[in-house]
Amino acid sequence: MKKARVLIVDDAALIRRMVSDALGGDPQIEVVGSAGNGRQALQMIPQTSPDIVTLDVEMPEMGGIETLRELRKLYPRLPVIMFSVLTERGCVDTLEALSLGASDYVAKPAGGREAAQQRIREDLIPRIKSLCRLAASGSPSATAAVPRRPSSYPLGAIAKGGDAEVRAIAMALSTGGPSALAEVLSQLPPSFPVPVAIVQHMPQTFTRFLADRLKQQLQISVIEATDGAVVLPGTVYVAPGDFHLRLKRRGPHIVTALDQDAPECGHRPAADVLFRSVAELYGAHALALVMTGSGADGLQGSESIVRAGGRVIVQDEATSVVWEMAGSVHRAGLADAALPLTDIGLELLRRTRCATTRTGGQPARA
Repeated sequence: MKKARVLIVDDAALIRRMVSDALGGDPQIEVVGSAGNGRQALQMIPQTSPDIVTLDVEMPEMGGIETLRELRKLYPRLPVIMFSVLTERGCVDTLEALSLGASDYVAKPAGGREAAQQRIREDLIPRIKSLCRLAASGSPSATAAVPRRPSSYPLGAIAKGGDAEVRAIAMALSTGGPSALAEVLSQLPPSFPVPVAIVQHMPQTFTRFLADRLKQQLQISVIEATDGAVVLPGTVYVAPGDFHLRLKRRGPHIVTALDQDAPECGHRPAADVLFRSVAELYGAHALALVMTGSGADGLQGSESIVRAGGRVIVQDEATSVVWEMAGSVHRAGLADAALPLTDIGLELLRRTRCATTRTGGQPARA
């Protein structure tokens, strides 16, 4: 079996050694080198031919953001995982890196050496394996991978609902999500006729900065969801980290509801939780979108959407950073189609065309 070749980039020798030791204990991973700054890393990539790079955000001489910009020019398909501290500055820089094409991120571990290495094994190793599976499917080296032409897939095997008016959209994303999310939402106008609820797998603080960043970039209104807010058309609600997001009826209105029930599919927030609530409220008027990400969160929720008469679409494999979440839904026959990233926003506009003249500025209705 081909091992995942990893290049570690961090200015702290202790962190480089800690990451190297943690990764070296896995038989499917090989550490092929380490660099103390971005300039060294760029020189080492052609020498070591890594399948993936772990990149510290804050480094002297050539920091993570500058390194990523240069790396993407030379190696547009090479997976990069950012290593970031969970500070306000770290969150902002990490989101910037994700928007520039970083594949994923992990938080730098705190605590003693043994605890830190355990966190690395739990957080970093699964991401490396997930991203390198994608690279291996195209060619032996991610640096040489050639993007496949995006394609649309036929209707799945399970019977779908009719062409009912879409009254709410629920979205699920994980690895590669922030940049994909910005691409899709950038095509939606301020007058978009339905609400959009989103689960992006991220910890607390990150989701607030993600919502703020999207709000500054986009025409459509974007907020981090709070408990009890009336759901309105033309507004995007981002589930806060460590809280499940549901949509519930309260009197004449539909509101956002947050809770800290047990994680599902290993996540809180979980897309399955959001999708079930949307299926229960909106039935055949619900539309779910499952995009790039690791794992299978969203699969059971998509089943709920379809059983209620709603519809599901997914991002296609060619334009996904990791095609596990969307792929699991597609393989189950639950999706109408798997669409290239560039086409998804237009598809959302097309599917809500019937609602354009009916919802106006009133609160969303089930």
